[in-house]
Amino acid sequence: MEQTKLTASEWSVLDSLWRESPQTVMQLVANLGKTVGWAKSTTITTLRRMEEKGLVHCETVGKGKSYTPAVEQEKAEIQETRSFLDRVYRGSVGLMMSAMAQRQELSREDIAELREILRKAEEGGEQ
Repeated sequence: MEQTKLTASEWSVLDSLWRESPQTVMQLVANLGKTVGWAKSTTITTLRRMEEKGLVHCETVGKGKSYTPAVEQEKAEIQETRSFLDRVYRGSVGLMMSAMAQRQELSREDIAELREILRKAEEGGEQ
């Protein structure tokens, strides 16, 4: 999945599969019906397209199909984060954090968490 940008629909399917895998078509229909309100036909169409793109693996089990993700969650998250930063903030984490801080969108907990992340990053850089 080097350069594959996931759509919102693909994220929904993969998120469900990352939480629990494998899943049958009917399990995915039920889960995605609850989380994003999809009908059975939407789920099946999305799964077929994702299988064609190599984003999910499908295995026939008896009369049904079972799906597993073909994309690692961490790799997808990293790629999406990089794409977002490049697109919106010219690749700068600093610009993004500055924008959030100026709009007072960071809670005290967020700030404490960021300090801890930066402390660990600094320690890792010194080794």
